[in-house]
Amino acid sequence: MTSLSTVKVGMADLGVLVGAGSLKTTGLGSCVGLTLHDPVARVSGMAHIMLPTSSIAREGSNLNKAKYADTAIPELIDRMQKSGAMTSRMVGKMAGGAQMFAFAATSESMRIGPRNVESCKAILAEYGIPLKGEDTGGNYGRTIELLGDTGILIIRSVNQHIKEL
Repeated sequence: MTSLSTVKVGMADLGVLVGAGSLKTTGLGSCVGLTLHDPVARVSGMAHIMLPTSSIAREGSNLNKAKYADTAIPELIDRMQKSGAMTSRMVGKMAGGAQMFAFAATSESMRIGPRNVESCKAILAEYGIPLKGEDTGGNYGRTIELLGDTGILIIRSVNQHIKEL
């Protein structure tokens, strides 16, 4: 009997998978679930990003790199490269970035979801990694699962259809 592993990625966390199995994270509201996949090396990565930039961090030397888009994406790329992936072959997909509360849309600092999405796109562009699919925005939560053998991203949310990117 063969069992495939599922790597659970928590909030402000990231994970890497080599080969078959999946990476999964739950509870994406304004957070962004960013995934990268190298189809040749079959190396996959996922980050559950909470905030757009580490410039607002208060952790000091104990910075959680997985929490911020500008530190999580470089860290994820580095870990994937150590597992055999090449940046030039990576493709990105992402979901989340919702605006969970209508009152927050009036303040730029409270537009966390949209700012997370914008920051992730800008950082992927810096690395030359194409964004092959996204399911972002809205005002609802999501759970995502990236399949390591195919790079397919499955998105589940309440009152929405299951989507595949």
